[in-house]
This record gives sequence, C-alpha cells and structure tokens, in this order.
Amino acid sequence: MLTSICGINWGDEGKGRMVDLLSEKFDVVCRYQGGNNAGHTVINDKGRFILNLLPSGILRENVVNVMGCGMVIDLKHLCGEIEKLREAGIKITPENLIISDKAIITMPYNVLQDVMEEDRLTKATGKPYGSTRRGIAPVYADKYMKKAFRMGELLNTKLLYKRLPDIVAWKNMTIKAYGFNPVKVDDMVEYFETYGKPLKEFVVDTGVYLNEAHKAGKNIMFEAQLGALRDIDFGIVPYTSSSSTIAAYAPIGAGIPNLKITNSIGIMKAYSSCVGAGPFTCEYFGKDAERLRELGGEYGAATGRPRRVGPFDVVASRYGIRCQGADEIALTKLDVLDDYDEIDICTHYLLDGKQIDEFPFTDVLDECKPVFEKVKGWHCDITKCRKKEDLPKEALDYIALIEKLCECKIKYVSVGAEREACIKMF
Repeated sequence: MLTSICGINWGDEGKGRMVDLLSEKFDVVCRYQGGNNAGHTVINDKGRFILNLLPSGILRENVVNVMGCGMVIDLKHLCGEIEKLREAGIKITPENLIISDKAIITMPYNVLQDVMEEDRLTKATGKPYGSTRRGIAPVYADKYMKKAFRMGELLNTKLLYKRLPDIVAWKNMTIKAYGFNPVKVDDMVEYFETYGKPLKEFVVDTGVYLNEAHKAGKNIMFEAQLGALRDIDFGIVPYTSSSSTIAAYAPIGAGIPNLKITNSIGIMKAYSSCVGAGPFTCEYFGKDAERLRELGGEYGAATGRPRRVGPFDVVASRYGIRCQGADEIALTKLDVLDDYDEIDICTHYLLDGKQIDEFPFTDVLDECKPVFEKVKGWHCDITKCRKKEDLPKEALDYIALIEKLCECKIKYVSVGAEREACIKMF
C-alpha cells in the first residue's frame, strides 16, 4: 500500500500528528519535498516534538524513515534536529533513517540570498513574499539551474571540492550585487566538513530501497510538507513554496517514479489558518482573529510567526481536495471550536458582485469577498470524545456539512493534539 498524507489548504493542517498516529500500521514513512521551512508538531507518549526535516515516523521505533530526492536539506539544521531527538531518547541510526543520494543540499549562501531578497522586497515594495528566510527558493532555483550540490556528493568530497570554487564564484556575483560581502570557498568547505560528514552514513539510493520494500509488500507512507495552496504550480503563486506539495508528486520526490499512490489522505483543519503573505479570502481580523488564534495556538512551528486565521473555507478546500486527489479526509483541531455558540463557514466567494464557487486565479483572489454562513456550535468540551457517538449532535452536523460541501468523506476527526485524541468516523 502506498499512502500519501497531504495538506489540503495553506499548510499547518496537522499532517505531522496524523502521520504519527497512522504510521503505526506502516513500515516506511517518506518525506518527498521541501526543507526546513515548515514544522510538524507531534505530541505522544515520548513528549512534544517539532520536526522540520525528519519524517514524523521517526518517533516510532519500527518505522524506517526516508528523506527523498525531492527534498532540500540544510545540513546544519538536520544535524541539530537529530541531536535534539537523540537527547530526548529517540533512536536515530542508518537502520531507521536513510537519505536520498539525490536530495539537494541547502547551502549557507542560499539562506543569505533568501534574506537579502526578502529585505529588498520589504524596503522597495513593502510586500515581501513571506518567506521563512531559510533558503528554500534559492536552493530550488540552483537545482533547476543544475548548480546545486546533492547529498551523494558527500561520499566523494574530492569531486565535490573540485566543483565548489566555480559555483561559489557564480553565486558571489549575485551576493555582491546586493551589496554584501562575497562568500568564501573555505567557509563552504568547513560547512561540508562539519555538518556533512556526520550524515554520510545515512546516504543511499532511496529508489532501490523503496522499490525493494514495495516488492516485499511493505506499507509505505508519503509525508508532504505544506498544503495544496502552497504548491509551486497549483498554489497562490508567488506566495507559495518552491516545490510540489501535491500527492501525485510523492513517488517522484521519494525516488520511485515507477510506482503509483494507492490512497491519498487529505488533512484539513476545522477552520482556516495561513502563515506568511498572500491572498487569504476568508481571513478574520481584529478580535475575531485574536480569539481564534489564541484558542488554536496558531503560531508557526518552524518560525513562531503568528498565523492568520479564519473560518473554514469551502471554496479553497474543495480545490485543494481536487489537487491532492484525496480519497478521504482527516479533519483536525475540531476541539478549538468548542467555545463557539455559532460558527462561521465560508461557503462561497463574491467577485465583482457575482458568486463564484471555483477557486480563482491568484491575481483576482484579493478582489474576492467571502460569503459566511453561520451554523450552531456545540459549546462544550469534546476533547475526551473517542467515538463518533461521543460527539454532540451539533459537532456531527458541522462535520456532515463540511463533508457535503467539500464532496469528500471525513474518515478521521482529531479533538486534541495527543495520539489518542482522534476519532475514526467509519
């Protein structure tokens, strides 16, 4: 079985907690795109963890975790993440973690580029992209210009260091144009030596491993970062990530383009949240936003930035479900709405006074106005509910309405951050 766990909206939907929960029945968990620009928060019997690069299956002892060729890997950050988990008693060895030899390395100058450009945009236009400033766009640009370094090159540093001076010289043309001091080759060598060497033992051809695992009948889970609306092709460009966040890309980003997804589980919140800049039609402001943000603890796991929030957005979610080819949905954070007497749902958009039901091209999103409908809340604590029958009627009605409007069955509902705080609906 090849199952994808993917985000339906703007990211931060709770994919990490669902991967941690569902990975109990899987042999392999594979991250297939992105870098350390997002965080998956997982709370279980071992503690509370924020994972930026490592697959969320790393917290299960019998799961092999794969970092696929579609990822971009900040060596220093990954070393630090591994060390923190080891200090917390989590075992990380080449037996339970493997890294694709084709995955791209995020360089310190990529991070510098990201910061320089966000600062330039802020000063020149007042409208930065909302980047996490972790070098993601620049390193993906290097990949497609064929000027990036791959993890497999750490196994042959003689050739790596032969390539390095020319690429640094090329990169410095850009850095100096921004008015910054050029990067030194020796500093980049030190980066590889300090943070690359400890990771060499994990580097393999993940395609070979995953194909053999599939032949052996092992269950493989693909873990996405961010959501459909942050996809480089189908998202709210340019306020997106620089990789493909959709489920269809999972086998490619994992290293097994010859295989196909058999099940796509889309993750979406019971309300909406968005970190970073860009159009967000259903957004709350003022006291409404402050209340929902505090109730949901909506602050970025990777950056700590306060997230923008709003009610559930049917238009955006239905589009995300289609992009992800979701067969079923996990609805997270339903308990955040416990204190509401009435709950808003964004059912439609208005564009030039006309109702639209399809998610539009990015350029006109800022002109769209949300149409809210109110439904009755349950106004009670549902965090102890563990079966469908435990939920109050109003909560069941809310779930059924979202299911109907989004045209996709909701199989899981989370009512808390812990592993056991999840209800299987069918």
